[in-house]
Amino acid sequence: MTSRTFPPPPAWAASLPTVGVTGTNGKTTTTAWIAAALRAGTGAPVVRATTVGVYVDDDELDVPPTYEGFLAAMRIGLDRGAKSAAIELTSEALALGFATAWPLCVGVFTNLTHDHLDAHKTPEHYLASKAQLFVHLPAGATAILNGCDPASSLIAEILPRGVRALHFGAPDRGEPIAPIDLEATGADVTWSGTRLTLRASPSIGPVPASMSLRAIGEVYAENALAALAAAIAFGVPSELAARAIEAAPAPPGRFEIVSKTPYFIVDFAHSPDSLERTVKTARRLCTGKLTVVLGAGGNRDRGKRAPMGAAARVADRVIVTTDNPRNEAPADIARAIREGLGEHPAAFTILDRAAAIAEATRDAAPDDVVLVAGRGHETEQIFADGPRPFSDVEALRRSR
Repeated sequence: MTSRTFPPPPAWAASLPTVGVTGTNGKTTTTAWIAAALRAGTGAPVVRATTVGVYVDDDELDVPPTYEGFLAAMRIGLDRGAKSAAIELTSEALALGFATAWPLCVGVFTNLTHDHLDAHKTPEHYLASKAQLFVHLPAGATAILNGCDPASSLIAEILPRGVRALHFGAPDRGEPIAPIDLEATGADVTWSGTRLTLRASPSIGPVPASMSLRAIGEVYAENALAALAAAIAFGVPSELAARAIEAAPAPPGRFEIVSKTPYFIVDFAHSPDSLERTVKTARRLCTGKLTVVLGAGGNRDRGKRAPMGAAARVADRVIVTTDNPRNEAPADIARAIREGLGEHPAAFTILDRAAAIAEATRDAAPDDVVLVAGRGHETEQIFADGPRPFSDVEALRRSR
């Protein structure tokens, strides 16, 4: 992956203080919740740039997915009265040198798990790419790090002089690797959302005793903690930030309930870690049988396919299907996923995704759950001959 030379940020960039978010999972949700908190704190519009789209508040901007398009969006936001921005930064963009292209006052690291090794080749290069965000933070900035992810200790070591580190931690990630400044000591997950019990160190200051998220799943604890810590570091009062995060929805396709009785769910989970956590949530809430439909992308990280299958093992039934095969044979991808399922007693392969979803929902009982994973909000499948329209949400609705 070859870096490019970006021009210096425009002089007006200093008028739009920005929070940048990177990590394997949770970037889009965390960025959206930070934007909600910044809007509450500044009382002004917020520019939000994610892989889902670029927005000023909820108004999606028609700009190209380029550096020039990014600058155009930031300028539009500033002209509309924005006083802050929250942006999602992928490892690919950071590897190209984007960390020098726009100033940040807060950098957020969500987590690091198995993904994108097709682009980065090694886990070390993947982490080094993420770390570029933090290497280039200016003095006076704050790094918000996942204190239960071992990668955070490496990032903390390379922070420039004058950059403060704050650590957040959620109960299901593992043991802390650093003192935790903002912690979820408990997470109560229901079909209505996720209630977190909070505890903070003096470094963060007083925070509400709890937050009730509209998003469903313990995985959102990390996203909410990161967003709350980032907003506080930015200068938003903790109570104001927490209530804004509570009111904000999860982005489309993130444990999205398409229908109830039975529950049909779509989720963007497309890495072993995110799928394992999503399936765990579905298993925890399901009082009947759990069916998981999943695939994996072609011409991408082949090493994650078997672990994706392993992540779905706790389901009562697993249907392996086609995701975005690109130039690979869908049957070959499915076979690799099936290796991770081992001797699962109810694992099937149905390569046609619409047929797989129809089979998953057929005869579903009222207390069953059908989870369709991997594509979430996406509305196209990518084949060797190009994209074809397909929405998991619409396929589930048709199956009712």
